[in-house]
Amino acid sequence: MSADAPQRGFVAQEFENRLSRLQDGMRNRNIDLAFFTTEAEFRYFTGFFTQFWQSPTRPWFLLAPQSGKPVAVIPEIGAECMRRAGVEDIRAWDSPAADDRGIELLCETIVELAGEGASIGLLKGRETALRMPLADFEALKQRLSSLQFKDITGLVLQLRMVKSEAEIEKIAHACQPAGRAFDRAPDAIHTGMSEREAFQAFKILCLEEGVDDVSYLVGGAGAGGYRDIISPPSERKLAAGDVLMFDTGCVWDGYFCDFDRNFAIGEVAQAVQDAHARLWEATEAGLEATRPGACCSDLFHAMAALLPGASSGGVGRMGHGLGMQLTEFPSITPFDRTELQPGMVMTLEPSIDIGGGRMLVHEENLVVRDDGPLLLTWRTPQRMPVIG
Repeated sequence: MSADAPQRGFVAQEFENRLSRLQDGMRNRNIDLAFFTTEAEFRYFTGFFTQFWQSPTRPWFLLAPQSGKPVAVIPEIGAECMRRAGVEDIRAWDSPAADDRGIELLCETIVELAGEGASIGLLKGRETALRMPLADFEALKQRLSSLQFKDITGLVLQLRMVKSEAEIEKIAHACQPAGRAFDRAPDAIHTGMSEREAFQAFKILCLEEGVDDVSYLVGGAGAGGYRDIISPPSERKLAAGDVLMFDTGCVWDGYFCDFDRNFAIGEVAQAVQDAHARLWEATEAGLEATRPGACCSDLFHAMAALLPGASSGGVGRMGHGLGMQLTEFPSITPFDRTELQPGMVMTLEPSIDIGGGRMLVHEENLVVRDDGPLLLTWRTPQRMPVIG
């Protein structure tokens, strides 16, 4: 760990504060028990951190009562990791098993904690997922038919949307090695290299600079701009006149950065440089509009005003929240009226159509402060960097 790196993990008080705010919200909404099944909520409320979520074989359940500590109902394989996270009450079963998917144990625990007829809060809204077999959820509802399931998406998103200073420190730290990798990219990438080789080289740079993982790396490449920003890189060779863009979500201690940089290969047409400059200016306008009390839609319109004919460039939005997940609520769209608050970590991500089905996208990361935005990334040059 470098000398300037934050402490890994969190002190116990961080999780106590998160749980207390959740329970206050539950009481205000008459929710007896919160029911979570997804990685982000497990990690947010307990610190349970593992790559094992990549496996869809086993379901995981976390129950948070109106008062008291959370209870984990989980497969036995995760019990030791959960204990290390500080969860004291763990109910475990062997999984996978032919006839036991944990539903009976889950039902017993729900009745113990909240009783029959309880009001159960779970995530139902935008940007959420159940992450348990639908048949099992239906069996749960049938087994405890007196339960009332209420949506607490708004409550949980509000809690996670405003970051603690410890969270912000981790996101800011994740941005630094990724930024250094972008600075080194012109020395590691060259004309004639395949797109796949270029992306592999950039991933190695990020790891060399100190990120824990490069969980997300997409981008685009093409003559005078790119047409696609999410497909895997191809074997096509980089050639003079191409624009190469890396969009990376590097992770440090479970928190993401998410920003991109554009590079000209050998040379670039003046029209492309002009488009890049307009994106830079639009980002400046987005930064100027980022103030507590402004809405996400205000940021969208501030950037779109400097991009003639722009709606969202086919991307659908011009930025989003950032944290334990690569993209989090809210979205910078013309319809999102979420009010900015100090402590929110956001991306600004304007895009522009440069004709012929080609586009450019630019992205920076920031935290909202009382006196305006604080950049967590260092700004890209207004003129697109050139790779020889």
